[in-house]
Order: sequence, then structure tokens, then C-alpha cells
Amino acid sequence: MAVMSFFHNPHRFMAGSKWPAWGFTLLGVVLIVVGFGIGFFRTPEDFQQDERARMMFVHVPAMWLCMFSYAFMVGASFISFVWRHALADVAAKSAAPIGAVFTAIGLMTGSIWGYTTWGTWWEWGDARLVSVLILFFIFLGYIAVWQAMETPQKAARAAAILCLVGAVNIPIIHFSVEWFASLHQQSTFMTTDNKTTAEFKIPMYLAALGYLALFGGVTLLNMRAEIMKTRADILLQRRQAAD
Repeated sequence: MAVMSFFHNPHRFMAGSKWPAWGFTLLGVVLIVVGFGIGFFRTPEDFQQDERARMMFVHVPAMWLCMFSYAFMVGASFISFVWRHALADVAAKSAAPIGAVFTAIGLMTGSIWGYTTWGTWWEWGDARLVSVLILFFIFLGYIAVWQAMETPQKAARAAAILCLVGAVNIPIIHFSVEWFASLHQQSTFMTTDNKTTAEFKIPMYLAALGYLALFGGVTLLNMRAEIMKTRADILLQRRQAAD
């Protein structure tokens, strides 16, 4: 409840979020650089995909992060509906562009990796590929709703509804490899019986933690920018009314 109270007060949020915002952003950059450095220059070749497997250090964490960012938006939208939280819609709105970027990264790197592995850039029959593309369009639609509505209140309501409805796509993405025929293999990353897989875990987790920290930092920065913009708009309206 203390966390909810902190985020409910914009003034308190602005006072307490500056250093975490920049701290998480810097931490994310450092972890990503270290993870990529180890993954691309220190990790040995994969015994099946040789150098092509190094794409996973960019692609897999991006896929994890795009689903996490959307789940974050769903949680914020739900809080907005139930508790009418002052900053819940701001949080969801601030996270949406970041989620869209990481989803685009996941799609592009997956396409490149798929071409080197499967011999095709895209396969419409693959449920994982199509469901992630749908998630990307949901992100874009969510962002567009905020721009299209005439008032922030209407935009917040419509965007939250879209976000909550779109949540059905997250389990489809996650379980698509098990539910449908797919070019993607089922997850083997958590297995311990493969030496090469174990050697890939450290840089993979470092990159994933870096993506997560970067998401947290940039989301906080976006929230701060949104609050400052709202304050500036209010001040402008007051000056215009006074004139």
C-alpha cells in the first residue's frame, strides 16, 4: 500500500523518481553492454547453429521484454479501472512506446535469425511470428488511441480497454509453440544437460536484466516527462484564462 500511495501522489513521485529513473537507465545500458560483450566475443560457438546462435542475445531478451512490458501495461490499466489511480494510465502510456520498440527489435532479429536457420524471412503459418506481429500492432493501436481522442480522460479509458482486451494475446505468444505447429522449437534454454546452453546462460541473463532495467528507467523518464507536460499545459491554460 505504501508503494501505491507513493505513486498516487504526482508531487511525491516526481521528487522520488529522478535518481531511480537515471540509475535504472544507466544500469540497463551497462548490463546490456556487458551481456553483449560476453555473448558475442567470449561465448563459444553453438554446436548446432555456430555463430548464428549469437543472435539470441539480442532476440530472446527482446521477446521476454515485449511480453513483460505489455503485462506491465495490463496491470497498470487494471489498477486504473479498479482504483482510479492517478498515475496508472500515465505508467501504461509511458511503457507503450518502449514495448513497441522491443517488439520491433524482436521481430527484426527473429526474421534475420530465421532466415539464417530456416531459409525464410517470414512464415505466416507460424503462430509465434503472427502473434508477436499482432502484439506489435496492438502497441501501435494503443499509442494511436491516446493521440486520437479529444480528451485525456476519454483516451485513457479507451486505451485501457484496448490494453485489457489485447491481454489475451500474451498466453497465445507464450504457449504458441506448444499449442500449434511452429518453426520454433520448444524452449530448451533452461535445460542443464547441454554444456553450450549453460555457457550461454550468463550473457543471456545479463542482457535480459539489462533490458528490464532499461525498461524501468526509460518508463520512469517517460512518466516524468508526461507529468511535466501536463503541468505545463495546465499553467498555459491558466494564463490564457487570466488574459
